[in-house]
Amino acid sequence: MINTKASGEKRCAPRARKVNALRSGIATIALGFSVAYIALPSVAEAQQFRFNSVTIEGNQRIEPSTILSYAGIARGQSVSGSDLNGAFQRLQESGLFESVDIEPQGSRLVIKVTEYPTINRINFEGNRRLKDDDLATVVQSQARRVFNPTTAERDAAEIATAYSQQGRLTATVSPRIIRRSDNRVDLVFEIFEGGLTEIERLGFVGNQVYSDHRLRRVLDTKQAGLLRAFVKRDTFAEDRIEFDKQVLRDFYLSRGYVDFRTTSVNAELARERDGFFVTFNVQEGQQFKFGEITTVSEIADADEAEFQAALKIRPGVVYSPSLVENSIARLERLAIKLGLDFVRVEPRVTRNDRDLTLDVEFALVRGPRIFVERIDIEGNATTLDRVVRNQFRIVEGDPFNPREIRESAERVRALGFFGQADVEAREGSAPDQVVIDVDVEETTTGSLSFGGTYSSATGPGALIKYNESNFLGRGQQLGLSVTTGVDNREYSLTFGEPAFLGRDLRFGFVLNYIETDNLNATYDTNLGKFRPSFNFPVSENGRMEVRYTLDLTEMTDLGADAGALITNEVARGIEYSNSIGYSYSFDTRRTGLNPNAGVLLEFGQDFGVLDQSNRFVKTTAKAIAQTKVLGEEVTLRATLEGGAINFLSGSGRSTERFFMGSSVMRGFEPSGIGPREATGNVNDALGGNMFAVARFEAEFPLGLPEEYGISGGVFYDIGSLWSLDQTNANVINEGFAARQVIGASLFWKTPIGPLRFNFTKALSKEVGDREQTFDLTISTSF
Repeated sequence: MINTKASGEKRCAPRARKVNALRSGIATIALGFSVAYIALPSVAEAQQFRFNSVTIEGNQRIEPSTILSYAGIARGQSVSGSDLNGAFQRLQESGLFESVDIEPQGSRLVIKVTEYPTINRINFEGNRRLKDDDLATVVQSQARRVFNPTTAERDAAEIATAYSQQGRLTATVSPRIIRRSDNRVDLVFEIFEGGLTEIERLGFVGNQVYSDHRLRRVLDTKQAGLLRAFVKRDTFAEDRIEFDKQVLRDFYLSRGYVDFRTTSVNAELARERDGFFVTFNVQEGQQFKFGEITTVSEIADADEAEFQAALKIRPGVVYSPSLVENSIARLERLAIKLGLDFVRVEPRVTRNDRDLTLDVEFALVRGPRIFVERIDIEGNATTLDRVVRNQFRIVEGDPFNPREIRESAERVRALGFFGQADVEAREGSAPDQVVIDVDVEETTTGSLSFGGTYSSATGPGALIKYNESNFLGRGQQLGLSVTTGVDNREYSLTFGEPAFLGRDLRFGFVLNYIETDNLNATYDTNLGKFRPSFNFPVSENGRMEVRYTLDLTEMTDLGADAGALITNEVARGIEYSNSIGYSYSFDTRRTGLNPNAGVLLEFGQDFGVLDQSNRFVKTTAKAIAQTKVLGEEVTLRATLEGGAINFLSGSGRSTERFFMGSSVMRGFEPSGIGPREATGNVNDALGGNMFAVARFEAEFPLGLPEEYGISGGVFYDIGSLWSLDQTNANVINEGFAARQVIGASLFWKTPIGPLRFNFTKALSKEVGDREQTFDLTISTSF
């Protein structure tokens, strides 16, 4: 028998399980939605505040209104929590408060502040290399101002930077405060100066034409050496390195290397952090020369041929941007001279890589019609405006020329009266008007020095000297000096006005008086001179001087063994001579086509025609040529010098004739050669009416580090001093007899000046000549 109930239950079981599963799924989904709903953030409204009153606590110096203005919250204003946070940030960032706290208390807002203290004074501790006054100009914090920690930290960094510029990269500065009463503090900068970080080695990579030694002489930065206590440029300074990169480029450009560039500068700090190894990586490129030089004109009134003839550049000359600039200036000046205004010269350069030449076409174009409205000068408290204006070749109302303004700015800086001089052009009252602003900062122009002197002729002595290059702010030079030695005394007064009557005309005078006591002679002398003169240009490289000279001569205290000629000269007592003269000089060192060569020519005459009893013509001439060879390492120099005195009436004295010192011919004592009067044990020098000297010398490096400033040289001199207008049987060496000298020189650039040590040997000399095998002088360049 089949049990129907059981079987029916079996049939209903799967359906029940499906229903239960469905119910469980629905419950699970509902539970999931419930959990998700609970996890969702609840939307809450931002809390709003409205304050009927605002209370400020803790302020002592700062007014409540100021604090409220920073907070930006007004009474009765509805504000949110973010507004309160913004008020807090503004108060905190004001730099006025050490701490800020904002507390809402019902309808009242309480702002609690703690003010920064006031700086009572600022001190520097630990500084020896930089003085307090120098550091005070660096920091921004000031006494009686609110102390700000951020400003103090910034000041500490600036002080450290100042020390790094002095080569002390390890210097550290820490600001400290000392609390005082009445919410005041003393701000103290504790300084650890550290040691000098010098440049131990300065090298170059990539240079082939010029040696490291030659390029190091170009740079302003120097290696550390024996003179490190005096040479401040042997410390590492990034600004100086950048300047040196430009100087290096200018050096190569002026020698035709137009593709030169400094690819990088590597500065490696030694492990001990006491020295740098600086290396310039350069690419020299090829040397270019001038190719075809032409002139074209886009102005109908400008004749191309006339401007072409004014050019001094010729094909084949080594290319130099300065020569192009000089040519542009020359053509623009010619245009002004011809009455052509607003003419501009544009150089158009064509490169020829095949033959390494640069063709330059000077195009005459019409520039914009702009006039100079006025020239404003500021910052000159002492120097008169006209001194600065004299450096400008233009005046109000003239056509504006940017190149002329740049050249004028250079002339203002070259005066030496200003530590800083900025010249800028800006638009004036109309678009066609320009105002030139000259902003200068004056510097010290006078000096008073006390010192000692030494001369191989006069021995040791003392010196008092006063120099002023901007006398009374007029741009005039004034010099006073008193020099005393064992056997001589000299008093001198010099004056110079470089712009007489506002023109390029220099007026000056020299007044000096010299006394000698038996200086290499059997007599004493008293010599006075007054010489006013005018000096002015006559060409681009030539200048002329015209002068009047009044000489006073006295020979006294004759020795017992003096000869007849000297006795007669001494017996003439005090004599005056008047003369007028001129000198012409031609100097190509500044504007010549070759930066490594130059020529100086000088010729002058003085005519003693104002006194019928003592009439004479005195002529002097000098020619100097110099060039550099072997990669500009060796300097070759040749000098020819001579003079002649022709007495038309009367006769000269020893004090009026030529004498040859070491500056004229080396190897002999002052007055060591020439005619002499020999009587017994006395051998007095008489001087000569004529002299001629040829000097040839070479200067070269010795292989020593260039920071020592030591180089060497060799020389050969040949010359003579001869001729007298009166003579007797006791006179020797009256005729022409060439003396020859060879020698070696040691040049040393010291803090007291460039010294020259000469070691000589006379190859030929005459009886009575006084040889000098060693001589110490101040080195000079022609």
